[in-house]
Amino acid sequence: MIRSDVSLSSQIRRAKDFADLHIKGDPLILYNIWDAGSANAVQETGAKAVATGSWSVAGAQGYPDGEKLPLDFLLMIVTRIVESVNVPLSVDFEGGYATEPEELAANVAKILGTGAIGINFEDQLVGSSGLYDIKIQSDRIKAIRSMADEAGIPLFINARTDLFLKEKDRNKHKDLIGEAKDRVAAYAEAGASSFFVPALFNTELINDVCANTELPVNVMKLDNSLSNKQLADCGVARISYGPGPFRQAMQWIAQKSQVAISD
Repeated sequence: MIRSDVSLSSQIRRAKDFADLHIKGDPLILYNIWDAGSANAVQETGAKAVATGSWSVAGAQGYPDGEKLPLDFLLMIVTRIVESVNVPLSVDFEGGYATEPEELAANVAKILGTGAIGINFEDQLVGSSGLYDIKIQSDRIKAIRSMADEAGIPLFINARTDLFLKEKDRNKHKDLIGEAKDRVAAYAEAGASSFFVPALFNTELINDVCANTELPVNVMKLDNSLSNKQLADCGVARISYGPGPFRQAMQWIAQKSQVAISD
């Protein structure tokens, strides 16, 4: 495994510290970043950890989301972030740039080689409209966990389900809760560290998911969504902001540029 200049002992410590930050009812706030500069800006505010968003990292380099950013390019960016901050870094690794468990585990090993300590790992079929079968996705998680255990690193696997993100009609989200519970149970058994439910905004449904798993639950925060306090009251243990920060930064630049040009 090719390593960054972050020592193995430091990486293990960061991984353990990151896991400890996930407390139900007292959530870890992750204002998602996309490069070393944004990571440093967030760290300077007192953030205890940083996390990339795949849409933002790709967009900052002129690529669309969906594993279009070349893996080697991503690894360069992640390595630079790790070496620029003193806090744990979790990487949005989408579907792992692979389908089969063996290749997937090899790719996540490369992420570990950067010094990062966690990944988001989604169950959607990247580039398609469907999701992986629960057993297949569980086997993929098992392969990642087995690789990390062999490397001696307590990798934090944030197992993401795209059930709610794929269903645009929020009135139908309640019909998906049963499958969400099946998925979180299977992913937990496979070795996931937490469960990510982007696009779920109903407090009753979020509370239901949190109450039915021992895993920390991660919710994505959008401008028009629930407050952090409301999410904490549901039992959420992690709140991430996804592509929002990058979009806002780009909008600010566009606005300032327009003013400068017309001045």
